[in-house]
Amino acid sequence: MKTFNFKINGNRYEVVIDNLEENTAHIQVNGVDYTVELEQKSTVVKTPKLVRSVAIPSTDSTEATAKTSSPSAPKGGGTIKSPLPGVILKLHVKVGDTVQLSQELITLEAMKMENSIQADKAGIVEAIHFSTGDAVMEGDVLMTIK
Repeated sequence: MKTFNFKINGNRYEVVIDNLEENTAHIQVNGVDYTVELEQKSTVVKTPKLVRSVAIPSTDSTEATAKTSSPSAPKGGGTIKSPLPGVILKLHVKVGDTVQLSQELITLEAMKMENSIQADKAGIVEAIHFSTGDAVMEGDVLMTIK
């Protein structure tokens, strides 16, 4: 039920729309009931249904990349990816260094905050793909550990 106030040629009208179905409306004008036939069909506006696609973590380089290693795969190797966009402030290791689990590898500045990127596996640093001062995006491979 919607109420409208109109002023036509100095006269005030209070119009209440009680029901609106297809091309017929039941209304009240200043308390008097009327059934009004509309020339074109009225469409009732429905709230759109929000449909969201399946979320895929952006830290995976491709959808086909396995998120976990297979039981027969060698353990301890892999890549270190950027968890968020930022700028590399400091590299704490170099190629050939042996790293332990939870060892600090890179300091990344994101949103004016320093973030410590730590090793999620033990191994030897095989490659470093960015330098100090480089801007990285979320999901970029920063380092390869074998």
